[in-house]
This record gives sequence, C-alpha cells and structure tokens, in this order.
Amino acid sequence: MPVRVIESKQNARLKELRKALAGTGRATARLAGIEGPHLLEEALRARLRVAAMFVAQGSEGLIEAIHLPPETEILRLPKKLLDAALATETPQPVAALVEPPEWQWDHMLGVRKRTAPLVIVLAGVQDPGNLGTILRSAEAFGATGVVSLPGTVSAWNPKAVRASAGSVFRVPLMTANENDCSERLREAGVRVLATTSHAAQPANLVDMAGPIALVIGNEGNGVADDLIARADAKVTIPCPGPVESLNAAVAASVLLYEAARQRGLPHPFSGTVRRDGKRVGKHMLPESGRRGTAR
Repeated sequence: MPVRVIESKQNARLKELRKALAGTGRATARLAGIEGPHLLEEALRARLRVAAMFVAQGSEGLIEAIHLPPETEILRLPKKLLDAALATETPQPVAALVEPPEWQWDHMLGVRKRTAPLVIVLAGVQDPGNLGTILRSAEAFGATGVVSLPGTVSAWNPKAVRASAGSVFRVPLMTANENDCSERLREAGVRVLATTSHAAQPANLVDMAGPIALVIGNEGNGVADDLIARADAKVTIPCPGPVESLNAAVAASVLLYEAARQRGLPHPFSGTVRRDGKRVGKHMLPESGRRGTAR
C-alpha cells in the first residue's frame, strides 16, 4: 500500500486534520478528525469511509495492523509534526480523517428497526465529555437516536468522540432547531419528557415503554423553561442523598437504563454476535472491572 511522506506543517491534508481537531471536530462539511488506533478501528467496523490516515514515523507497523481499504490515503510524518496537530496531552501515533455517517429522521425514530422510538434530545449540553458519555449510554441502552439542539457542543469535538468510545460512529445523530425537532416528534407520536428536579414525576412512575424523547438540559441551568412548556410531561430521578441534581451524562444514563428496563432488558448473559465474531449486548462491566474481580 503506497505511503506518502509529509515533511511540512503546510501540507493541505495536515491542515485539514488540524482544523478538524481544533474545535468542532469537522474539517469540512464531510470530514471529521479522529485520533488513535482504537477509534480508527471502530470507524472501520462502522464502515465509515476513511479519507486519510496519518501515522508517525516509527509506528509504521500500525498501517498493516489496522487493515485499511486500498483507497485510503496514507501519510507518514515526523512524530513532532503529528503531535503538533493533535489535541491531546499525550498524542497517539495515528490519526485520521473520516466521513461521518448521514442519518435521517427515519433512523432517529426507529422506523427502519421497527422499534418504539427512544430519543435523547440534548438542549444546551456544553461539556464534550458529557455528550460523548451520553452517546455511549444511548447505544448501550438501545436509544434510537440523539438530537442536538442549538447551543449543544458538537458530537465531533475530539473530547466527545473519545468519550463516546466509538458510539458516535453508530448512534443516529442529528442537529435540529427546537421547532423542527418538536414538530417531527409530535408527528411521529413521540411523547416528550423534560428532565427537571422541580414538580416532576419520579422516573420509575413514568411510562417509558412507549415512544418517548428525553430532553437533557444544560449542565448549569437545566432544561430551558420554553422547552419544559412544550414537553408532554416532566420527569426526575429521586435522590435519597443531599444532592440537588445530577451530572447531565449521569442523569441521561440513569433514565436510559430505566427506559430499557421498562422495555425489557435482555438477560445479563444474552446478546448477539457481530460479524467479527464478538458477542455484544451481554452483561456489561465498567472498563476498570473487566479484568479480575472488582474490589
């Protein structure tokens, strides 16, 4: 597989990567930047088109290990040059420009899967780590999609992509304004539940087995009053401890679990087998608890 050598920071592809990783994670309307071999492998498993792979000198072995399609442009460059383009404190030896998937409302509403919609609506979530964690939980608990309203951080922000651990490549994800989102959900018969700690029903007493959308608000201010007014109901997570509210990603994850529970969680040791032979959907442990016994 041919490898092109880059020696200058003025290289056009390298500029694209820098731009993609500088903020939103999108270099152009069609390319996003990712960093590290794990995310690149996840993107390939999700069948995303990889436009270009950047590999640091001394790490060329990763080129063969990752099994790139023949049409992918491969660029080798000095480690210092690649490090300068990356967004992390401890840069990885590999980065890439990928083409994000295009999702439609049919995907978002579960039409193609013939399942009751379970949509997360992000209304002003600003921490990319929270957004990425929400995407991961959305995939884990069977959400049909995630909608980002204005004021929400980009899902292709490098920190959000890392926090999602690859879920950003697979979970249907769209951006929409409040009016369009409300209209689409209403037309599809989706019940909108606004999350709030004030005058709301406990999550375990709310029917989440049917078509629902959970609105998750800004980390500091919660869901805006106008969005609460549009909602069909308000939902809260009862906390016996002296805590007024939960982190946005924690709250979304708890509510997604409750929705999945009401819809009938799979047996802890059941699951399906992917095309690569790995079993998914079975009992899930935190990353720290997958080796040995948790203490």
